[in-house]
Amino acid sequence: MTGILVPLLAPLPGPLAELSLADLPLPAAAGGAIASLLPGFNLLLGLALALWTLLFLFRIVLTWYPQVDLGKGVMRLVAIPTEPLLAVSRRLIQPIGGVDVTPVIWVGLISLLRELLVGQQGLLSLIALRAQGLVAAAS
Repeated sequence: MTGILVPLLAPLPGPLAELSLADLPLPAAAGGAIASLLPGFNLLLGLALALWTLLFLFRIVLTWYPQVDLGKGVMRLVAIPTEPLLAVSRRLIQPIGGVDVTPVIWVGLISLLRELLVGQQGLLSLIALRAQGLVAAAS
């Protein structure tokens, strides 16, 4: 089996060895479209993840008030986007000392996801900067 994997993991021969992703030809129109759409998508995704984090924070505060019914009125706006994730995670993580800790876990996970995707050094932020640099270099 290692005989099969060795050629796949070996460096590419000849001029392909120095070829990087940035060197691949990118049509100017495609680069321009990517560069123009990514900042807006980055902003929308960041706002959506921030809103979701706030909803989970609100759920954490609501755990202090067990008499509040999440199925009625404005509270449904908090329960509908958060309850599907909480229901799944409650099956995996039991309450600790009678306290549901799953909203705290989801706040941490969503904050991590937000930082990895749209943070200052996030994946989408770096792709947007790279696309802007490629478009500027092409023009």
